Amino acid sequence: MAMLLEDIVRSVELWLHMIRKPQPYVDPNLDPVLLVPGIAGSILKAVDTENGSKEERVWVRILAADYTFRTKLWSRFDPQTGRSVTLDSKTNIVVPEDRYGLHAIDVLDPDMVLGRDCVYYFHDMIVEMIKWGFQEGKLFSGLGMIFGKATGMLPETLERLAKKLESVYEASGGKKINIISHSMGGLLVKCFMSLHSDIFEKYVKNWIAIAAPFRGAPGYITSAFLNGMSFVEGWEQNFFISKWSMHQLLIECPSIYEMMACPNFRWQHLPVLEIWREKLDSDGNSQIILESYSPEESIQIFKDALSSNTVIYDGEDIPLPFNLDILKWADETHKVLSRAKVPPGVKFYNIYGTNLETPHTVCYGSAEVPVNDLPELRFCEPKYISVDGDGTVPAESAKADGLDAEARVGVPGEHRGILSDHHLFRVLKHWLKADSDPFYNPINDYVILPTAFEMERHKENGLQFTSLKEEWEIISEEQDDRDNMVNRNPFTRSICVSHAGDDQCSPAEACATVTMHPHNEGKQLVELNAVSVSVDA
Repeated sequence: MAMLLEDIVRSVELWLHMIRKPQPYVDPNLDPVLLVPGIAGSILKAVDTENGSKEERVWVRILAADYTFRTKLWSRFDPQTGRSVTLDSKTNIVVPEDRYGLHAIDVLDPDMVLGRDCVYYFHDMIVEMIKWGFQEGKLFSGLGMIFGKATGMLPETLERLAKKLESVYEASGGKKINIISHSMGGLLVKCFMSLHSDIFEKYVKNWIAIAAPFRGAPGYITSAFLNGMSFVEGWEQNFFISKWSMHQLLIECPSIYEMMACPNFRWQHLPVLEIWREKLDSDGNSQIILESYSPEESIQIFKDALSSNTVIYDGEDIPLPFNLDILKWADETHKVLSRAKVPPGVKFYNIYGTNLETPHTVCYGSAEVPVNDLPELRFCEPKYISVDGDGTVPAESAKADGLDAEARVGVPGEHRGILSDHHLFRVLKHWLKADSDPFYNPINDYVILPTAFEMERHKENGLQFTSLKEEWEIISEEQDDRDNMVNRNPFTRSICVSHAGDDQCSPAEACATVTMHPHNEGKQLVELNAVSVSVDA
């Protein structure tokens, strides 16, 4: 591209505030950050208890994924300890601690050859924060979690978090920590804050919860109990873990029970379980009716539907019904969460996902094809009545943290994908004091995204022609009056620059037009059309 054209594009990008210089050094003024992931958000390895040097990656992987998952990760819940113990007595599941804990929560790609962006986890956030001046280890670390354990009531889990806070605090030279949690990681942090407020106050400066299911994720969890869930979508499922294998793990997973609809929460629309069933009336006539069950009533449905659920492991048929012992454990967790308060000197921020249809009420069967027996629910395809949220956690649940929050900000995005959202990065950068804009307001934030780029070159009569078209989309909360939208025209300005030429470069000229279209539904289009002409050297 001709130099003049580069100057024009750079000027427009600077004008749009799109150029963000990466920090070439570690910013000594920043406070340390600890990332805390949610369920299934950490790479896990199986360590042979008889040969400690033998390790095998069990989550996430693609070659022999389902077999390894069933043999190494399937667990049973011990009601005495609250631990989920793997069926393989010779295996100990651990989280790798490489890169100060960041490796385990960076990329969850089941096969790095495929390179699927959809299973990036904290990767983009880690890249961004390093640009802002955070150094891995001294200012930046992660706390991986083991799949299937109770969120925050398990002593060993709380002890791991306490030790991590202490080590990060010491590594940073005694600076208080910014905790950034995602999903169930938010319930872990809240539980720890409730049970160990003194430690929390000593080490923590700010806690930023992202997409936390503070009051549960009712629709998502109902279908998970009855049908399982998929970690990846599309054809890759054929090479990964089946929904049935995942389902058998979730039945014994305390964290899943803790994501059930929170008792005593007043939902705007009560999440229910609906089932089309055939019944006989008092006269013995058959009729199809739609039964509806509240969250409390749904427990009996889970019990009946999973009463015959079993798994064959090492030749033994092991019953896996709906686990009432885990339900009692989850009830105690909810009580601890309800007592949580933000300690003095600590600031709490809440970011929740919006703009996606999120399962809330779940329906099985239809008037044409009713459900005959409840165990059939495991093989039925659920239908959903959805509410606003991030596709997993309803916005209503994520906002209802029950804490004294400095701010609550909704960001359009998917439950896991929100961690790669540039709007979220802008908000985090401000709250972490990694920017220099004292007037920025995250609640009224705007985001500028590149949406198109086209460039062509050709030579003609000794001249070099370069044409460029580039577009950006500004997303903000600003809304124009709809009645005036029809009468408004795009705003256009022109830019022209020229160079007379010298011994080192040829004469050149470049012209460009910048067009800003009116706001429409929170979006504004900016177009750049430019052309440069120079003598072909």
